[in-house]
Amino acid sequence: MSQYKNLKFYATQPHECSYLPEEQATTLFMDPEVLLDQQLCSDLADLGFRRSGQHIYRPHCRRCKACIPARIPVDSFIMRRTQRKTWNRNSTFSVDRVSAGYQDEHYQLYERYINQCHQDGDMFPASVEQYSSFLVKSTGFTSFYEFRLKGQLLAISVVDRLQNSLSAIYTFYDPDYSQRSLGQYCILWLIQEARKEGLGYLHLGYWIRNCQKMNYKIEYRPVELYIGQEWRPLK
Repeated sequence: MSQYKNLKFYATQPHECSYLPEEQATTLFMDPEVLLDQQLCSDLADLGFRRSGQHIYRPHCRRCKACIPARIPVDSFIMRRTQRKTWNRNSTFSVDRVSAGYQDEHYQLYERYINQCHQDGDMFPASVEQYSSFLVKSTGFTSFYEFRLKGQLLAISVVDRLQNSLSAIYTFYDPDYSQRSLGQYCILWLIQEARKEGLGYLHLGYWIRNCQKMNYKIEYRPVELYIGQEWRPLK
């Protein structure tokens, strides 16, 4: 990592945390003028950083260390019974990988998902500008995976293909089909895709122990957490 010693990072002012309202959050951003190539993003992902649009960031809160990067070592992953049921239930889906870019069909699905499922979040209400900044402004190694049932688009996973991993940036799906556990199915599919491509890991972003909406990230075992500047298996 010595080649990155001159990278500049900037910290935001403390602001209300989106996940733990009683806490004040500070975010560390990499200099936005730096070119986001695959090697740099891979190395920073291994250090617990994430990408959002054109920004590479990591929580940098003064007293709270609740946000913990999580990744799945795909070769060791074994489906649980409930995950196997989800996998089998959705076995008739077709999945296509398309280049990152704006499409009305994608945005309409995203808008419905945000406006129906995340009315308490920072991204509500959905807008084309916010969607484009978050997901369309990506990298040369970002793909949109389209999950379709009988031709109908029901879910999309936005994914970065890193040197030895896939990084799941965001997944959204049709709220009318929530009984299919589409969020879980997309993660299971990406685990299999990473394994098929000979990659080591699937990055899932940050896990927060006291945030119920983040609990799903440790349901995929084994899972590794980035603690004390090293990846450790969750026991």
